[in-house]
Amino acid sequence: MEIEVYADVVCPWCYIGKHRLERALESFEGDVTVGFRPFQLDPSPVPEPRPLVESLAEKFGGAEKAEQMLAHTTGVAARDGLELRFDRAVTANTFDAHRLVRLADSRGYAAETVEGLYRAYFTDGVDIGSRDALATIGAGVGLDETEVRQFLDSTDGEPEVRTALATARELGVTSVPTFVLAGKYAVTGAQEPDVLRAALAEVAQREANSNA
Repeated sequence: MEIEVYADVVCPWCYIGKHRLERALESFEGDVTVGFRPFQLDPSPVPEPRPLVESLAEKFGGAEKAEQMLAHTTGVAARDGLELRFDRAVTANTFDAHRLVRLADSRGYAAETVEGLYRAYFTDGVDIGSRDALATIGAGVGLDETEVRQFLDSTDGEPEVRTALATARELGVTSVPTFVLAGKYAVTGAQEPDVLRAALAEVAQREANSNA
C-alpha cells in the first residue's frame, strides 16, 4: 500500500502526525511505502525571517491567544516525545525546503530529510528558508552538501514542486497533515496511532477484496 503524506515542514501537527504514523506502522503487518508530498500553509515570500511567535500573535489576535495555542501544541508534542521550541522558531517560506525533500527522495533520504527539517525548525530555531541552512541539513542526513547547494541555486525541482502543490489543491487537500492511502482514501489530521492503524487495516482489506 502506498501512503502519501501531504504536509508542510513548518506545521507542528504534521511533525506530530509523522511520528504517529511511524508508530502505527511499527505494528502494521502489511507492506507499505511512504511518500512525502508538498503543501504550503503560507506560500507568501518571507524577505526577512522574524520570530514566529510575533507573527502568530498578529494572526490569532494577540500574544495571549497565540501563547495559549502554542502551549497546547507543545504539550501534545511532548507527550509524543517531540520538543517544540516556538520561542526559537522563525518564519520561513518552505518552497525550497520542499525542493530539498524532492532531491533527497531521489537519493533515498526523504524520510531522514523531512525529519531533519522538522527538528531544525521546531527544536533548533534554524531558518529553513535559507539555502545555506538547507544545504547543511541535507549534508547532515547524508546528502552531498555541494550537490545540494548547486541544486537549490538552480531552478531544478521547481516545476515538479509546483505541479505537486497544484495536485494537492486538485485533490482538495486544504489542511495538513493529510494521509492518502492507496491513492483513494484520505485521513486528515494528526490522528492517534491506533486510529491510523485501524484505517490502514480497513484500506488493506478493501484493496484485497477489490482485487479478489
